[in-house]
Amino acid sequence: MAICSSPSSSSSSSSFDSSNNTKAWIVHGILAGGAIAAAAGAHVYMTRFRKFRSRVVGVIPARFASSRFQGKPLVQILGKPMIQRTWERAKLAATLDHVVVATDDERIADCCRQFGADVIMTAESCRNGAERCNEAVQKLRKKYDIVVNIQGDEPLIEPEIIDGIVQALQAAPDAVFSTAVTSLKPEDANDPNRVKCVVDNRGYAIYFSRGLIPFNKSGKVNQQFPYLLHLGIQSYDAKFLKIYSDLQPTPLQLEEDLEQLKVLENGYKMKVIKVDHDAHGVDTPEDVEKLESLMRERNLS
Repeated sequence: MAICSSPSSSSSSSSFDSSNNTKAWIVHGILAGGAIAAAAGAHVYMTRFRKFRSRVVGVIPARFASSRFQGKPLVQILGKPMIQRTWERAKLAATLDHVVVATDDERIADCCRQFGADVIMTAESCRNGAERCNEAVQKLRKKYDIVVNIQGDEPLIEPEIIDGIVQALQAAPDAVFSTAVTSLKPEDANDPNRVKCVVDNRGYAIYFSRGLIPFNKSGKVNQQFPYLLHLGIQSYDAKFLKIYSDLQPTPLQLEEDLEQLKVLENGYKMKVIKVDHDAHGVDTPEDVEKLESLMRERNLS
């Protein structure tokens, strides 16, 4: 005998299927909505991340009156002014939207204009490169998020190092300053013109000194210790740079004559990257001949 479903049983089954379908569509809708919301949130986050400190200007501060080397920016390095060689290297950096020379001397300004550099005239009263950079940036029409202080006496600076410190500052929102170090040569350990640096385990600066740091109790250079040499290039958060110029000089800064110590003494964080770079800064007239010899050996024109 055949068993047939009653009308009420069929209706109940249909209602049950419909209810399940409705629930499935609701769950599907919630999941789809969640995915869309997550994607939208990720898009906003990534957009903000890309925009964080994205506008970058490189400033080469240059002054004629130097106690150690008068007229240093204009010294000829294999037929080109040193300031021109530094500017040409800086222009190769991918992260820089603009490069300018900041100076208080018309001789330097005229030279720079001749080879095509943009020049911002600054006051003679600027006490250091950071203050000169800040004054120059305030005079620019366009606003920037990061200001890179490119030392004019590093004519062989690598564009990748410039990019590296910019990217380090972009990736460290708790830092207001970034810079680079490389391995210190043993023969430079006691040279006060070669600034040394120590960093913590997270890559933030602890201290800078013209003396050897760390300094062990034997009083001798430990040939096995990885001492770090500070490269002069540094970048600042543009908003912090305004504050920096208003901060009073600090005891350690004045004693060591190192402007970056004022940042640390006031409790701000400084990100440090280590690079493989053979530093060839020009601090004295004797360094020019050494640099030219090296450039000839490497066929650098």
